[in-house]
Amino acid sequence: MEFSIRKAAIEDAGHITRVHVNSWKTTYQGIVPDEYLASLKIEDRVPRWTEQLADAEHLIFVAENQQGVCGFIGGGPMREPIGEYDGELYAIYLLRACQLCGVGRSLVHTLAENLLARDFKSMAVWVLEANPAVLFYQALGATLITQKIIEIAGVRLPELALGWPDLKASLGTRFIAAKDGVAE
Repeated sequence: MEFSIRKAAIEDAGHITRVHVNSWKTTYQGIVPDEYLASLKIEDRVPRWTEQLADAEHLIFVAENQQGVCGFIGGGPMREPIGEYDGELYAIYLLRACQLCGVGRSLVHTLAENLLARDFKSMAVWVLEANPAVLFYQALGATLITQKIIEIAGVRLPELALGWPDLKASLGTRFIAAKDGVAE
């Protein structure tokens, strides 16, 4: 599949929200309550993404294919301290059609490059333990840092922090060398 990655613009808020909501509904089915997933509305979340796109601290990139925006990634400084980690992958979501094609790996690579350009040395990501993306991050060299319990719609769920302690080393090896076919 052909795709390109570019820095997101304010005008992408609706597209990012569409990918975010649709991806939640497919990725988290059977993990979070169905009522919660059914309640997710694109129009309710566009203002939040518009605000994040206006924040210069947030790095947000979109992946586009022939049909338009099919994925995105966002990151920046750690929001909650975890050891010596200074950068965080806040969110990465892909429509099903863009999964298992190298799009996710390319997005992570792009974010890592841009964090390094801003003098970040490491990167962490929080991910629900039941999310298949745990395997994707591990295939890219992330290791377990810590875990906690979060609550979504009244359900307590285990969440893992995975990380890359040396972004420069990861950028040169795992992000590029990981094979297609991993759960992205």
